[in-house]
Parts: sequence; structure tokens; C-alpha cells
Amino acid sequence: MKNIIKIKSRGLKVFYGNFQALYDIDMDIESNKVTALIGPSGCGKSTFLRSINRLNELIDGVRIEGQIYIDDKPVYEKDVDVVALRKKVGMVFQKPSAFPMSIYENVAYGPRIHGIKDKRTLDEIVEKSLKAANLWDEVRDRLKSPATGLSGGQQQRLVIARVLAVNPEVILMDEPASALDPVSTARLEELIAELRTDYTIVIVTHNMQQAARVSDYTGFFLNGRLVEYNRTDELFVNPRDKRTEDYITGRFG
Repeated sequence: MKNIIKIKSRGLKVFYGNFQALYDIDMDIESNKVTALIGPSGCGKSTFLRSINRLNELIDGVRIEGQIYIDDKPVYEKDVDVVALRKKVGMVFQKPSAFPMSIYENVAYGPRIHGIKDKRTLDEIVEKSLKAANLWDEVRDRLKSPATGLSGGQQQRLVIARVLAVNPEVILMDEPASALDPVSTARLEELIAELRTDYTIVIVTHNMQQAARVSDYTGFFLNGRLVEYNRTDELFVNPRDKRTEDYITGRFG
């Protein structure tokens, strides 16, 4: 069975003012797989991640050349509905960011914005999303409680539930475990493994052990360039490029 490519980047370049953050990134990201992006700080991996759903455009002075395709449709065209794009391509950030409202309203927020008003429908979406994020059993009896009262790990799973509530196809995660304790990190990694069945996931991580544990494919970025991209087991066991080997064996970074 042929692997389906969900996301393609071709000749992607990103500039912040006069600084070039990405150089000619060509990458094919498979559907229903977890792709990890690794590399030292400032190497361009988060910039690439944010290019997929056009979040970089919110930064003053940014300029983007090249193209990204999702399902073979170009993302960087004038007639692309960016709101619809960001609904399709959800984002989980480094720091858990629960809204200052109830657990229920956090999850219902996105569907409400997209026009769903029926209480029963919202109830179903909230329950389904919290279950998919492995949080339902912990919060089902306190849905009206403030979400900010949850632990860091619970808040990060709540953010994932919030993303799932608008029915995305792709989930981007920018160092989602960096603010979490080891137990919460393990739960998050288990959740990522379960979500890959229904979603295409791209995760930026500084933690190479985490990349090795959770991903099917890994891309190694260095100084704004994609040095190597391969199946995770291949890249970690048999890197093709000396710079990849030096990074994963801890010689720099």
C-alpha cells in the first residue's frame, strides 16, 4: 500500500527582516505518522513548524518564499482561508495555555467560534475530545471548574482536547513536554502514540530520546537547513550525515 503524503514543502525559505531562518526546505510528511523535528536551539525547526499553518505571518517583517502543500493544495496563496487552514492544522505550544474559563468552555470555545451553538452537540464534542485527550475520567465531575486549576500535564492535555474539538487533520506540537514533569511527559507520549491513528502529527522536541520514542520519521535541522530526514530508527542507528551523527551522539547542541 502506497504511503500517503499529507504535507509537502518545496523550496521553503523564511526571512525575519534581513535574517534568513530557513533555506530551501524540501520535505514530505506522511499521513497518520508522527514526524519529529530535532536540532539545536535557533536551527529553524519551530520556524518550519509554524510555516505549515502560516503562524509565522503574525511576526512583523517576516517574508516567506517557496510553497507548502497540504493534500496537494498550496498553503501560500492569496485566496487561502487562513482561519480554515488553522482549523485543519491545530497547534499545541510549549507552555500549556488553558483559557481563564471553565474546563468545559475551554473545549467548547473552538466549536462555538465555528458556529456550533446546540448544547447537546457541544456536550458530545467536549466529552469526545476530552476522552480522545485521555482527560475525561479526571475532569468529568468538575467540567464547570476553572481550567487554570488543573496541573501542568492536565492543562497540556486540555489544550490537545481543545485542538481536537474543531476536528483537525494535522496536529503541530512545539516542544509540548518541555514544561512537564516526567510522569506527565510519559502520559503525553502515550497520547501521541494513540492520536497518530487519526491524525498526522509533527512535533518539535529538544529531547532526542523523546523523538526516538514517539516518532516514525525524524528531520534534523541545523542552521536553517534540513540536514537529514529519514525513518527514525534509521536516522538514530545509521545516520548518513556526519553532522547528524555528531548531534545525536552529543558532540554539539
